[in-house]
Formats: sequence, C-alpha cells, structure tokens
Amino acid sequence: MTNQIQAPVGAMAKEIQAPIRVKYVLYARKSMESEEQQILSIDSQIKEMLAMNYSMKGENKEFAFTKLLTCGLCGSGITADEKFKKQQNGNVHRYVYYGCCRFQDKNCKSGYMREEDLIEQLAKLMDSIDLDEIGMKERIKAEIERHKKFQSGLLGIKGQSVKVGDIDVRNYAKYILRDGTILEKRELLTCLRSKITMANKEIKIV
Repeated sequence: MTNQIQAPVGAMAKEIQAPIRVKYVLYARKSMESEEQQILSIDSQIKEMLAMNYSMKGENKEFAFTKLLTCGLCGSGITADEKFKKQQNGNVHRYVYYGCCRFQDKNCKSGYMREEDLIEQLAKLMDSIDLDEIGMKERIKAEIERHKKFQSGLLGIKGQSVKVGDIDVRNYAKYILRDGTILEKRELLTCLRSKITMANKEIKIV
C-alpha cells in the first residue's frame, strides 16, 4: 500500500520541478543580460567622465596657432577651442577648431576652421611663403649635429658631413607643421616674415 502511494507522489514532484527549472533558467538568463547591460552602461559612463575630465584639463591648454594668426575680416586675433565627440563604437574623438576672437568686431562672420585643415593649408603655403632662411637653417643645422653625435657616440657610425644648404628648408617646415610638437610649430611661425590671416576657412599670407 505504501509503494502505491509513493509512486504518484514522485511523479507529481517531477511535474512540479520541471516548470521551476525552466523558470530558474529564464531568470538566470535575464539576470546575466541585465548584468551585461549594467556593465556596458558603467563602461559608457566612465568613458564620458574621462572625456569630460580631459576637456576640463584642456581649458587652460595652449594651442599651436593661437596668437599667431589674424582674422582676415576684422583684424582680431585667432583663438581656439576643443570639442569632444562620442562615436557609435564608444570611442571619444577630440577636435580642435580655430576662429576669430571678435575683439575688434563682436559680429564678425569669419567662421571656424578645424586644425587639420589649417595645417594642410599652411603646409601648401610653405612653397611660396617668405621664410626667415637664416633662422630656419640654424635650427636645422642644430638638429643635424645632434643626430650625428648620436650616431657617432652610440652607434659608432661615421657618416659624410651634411651641409645645411643641402636641406630643403621648406620641406622641413612642412614636416614641423604636420608632425612637430606644439612648441616647434609655434617657433616655426615666429620665423615667418609674412603675416598670416584666416577667414572663411581659408588661410592667406599678406
């Protein structure tokens, strides 16, 4: 009699446990999905905080071409600002824009220009711009001498002496504009005799 009672009870227990297992699996799956979403949300917040922190640190930052260019419309100085844009993949990109500070004309319509475009236009102007040849050659000569000392001192290489006159000064100027440090770029523009203006996304020499 006891065995006849236990059989149905066991069967009923299995029937009860089956939906419980299904519900537990669904619950566990939802919990994992929820945790993944929370992790992605936290990661996104961290990236935004880092970008904001970097932006705040850059408020007093010196840009490469500020105070060296003049607005072609009103004669005011050129200032710079940086913007941060979040991409769809989560990366944060930094962009630098140059524009008129509007000191001479509060309603100046000179517009803004990205640093990359400004650099490329300056690089093209190096072919015709009036360079301070002596100053540039002295800087190039110092760099060559430093490089040769490194070769002879550390590598033991004795190369043929290089004359400064063999160096293309204008190509060196382009290299500084594209790949130099902020200080090197600023020093380069101080060697220019020509006045550089910016207006309507166009760089000109005057």
